[in-house]
Amino acid sequence: MRILLAEDDVALSHNIKTVLRKVNYTVDVVDNGIDAEFNGNEEDYSLIILDIGLPQRSGIEVLRNWRSQGNKVPVLILTARNDWADRVDGLKLGADDYMGKPFHIEELLARVEALIRRSHGHASSGISLSGIFLDEEKKIVINQDQVALDLTQIEYRLLWYFMTHPTVVLSKNRLIEYVYEGDSDRDTNIIEVYVKRLRNKIGHELIQTKKFQGYVFKVTNS
Repeated sequence: MRILLAEDDVALSHNIKTVLRKVNYTVDVVDNGIDAEFNGNEEDYSLIILDIGLPQRSGIEVLRNWRSQGNKVPVLILTARNDWADRVDGLKLGADDYMGKPFHIEELLARVEALIRRSHGHASSGISLSGIFLDEEKKIVINQDQVALDLTQIEYRLLWYFMTHPTVVLSKNRLIEYVYEGDSDRDTNIIEVYVKRLRNKIGHELIQTKKFQGYVFKVTNS
């Protein structure tokens, strides 16, 4: 899953990014409201963590602009502990949750996971589709033969994206943008390698190739 972290406190931003990456999230970081608004409109994120007190353009203004433009990306706002008015304003504008600073990083992680699951209609910590189950806590997949298989970080991100966008044709460029962080090597040919690995684990029929378009995750009755 890909997350945008908009936070201008360098130490806090580094801490949050480090923890999120350890549990397999791809994280893009910006430190001002202008870049936050641009990235949030241009990129495909599972969630945005948005500090209210950003320089250049406040988080409240950024959130207001996203929602007025029809951008429904899940947003978790960060506020100073006593800024209850900002929390109210943020929730009224369409924020999905908030946390007051300082906070325990474990609680932030739990809220992030819950928001992402909720945004895709999943109450439990896993996705079941087409006869396979993707365990979001253990980061494994249980295939159609009921065999539990480990996934690399990239395999997990890629399979999660396929399973949360079933029947949608996903281009290599879109997939590479999602599973890799901003400055990473974005050779689209590597997607072919990871798709092949996933097919070997979950079955070749579930991820179909659309010539000159990309790939699509097939929904079956299994």
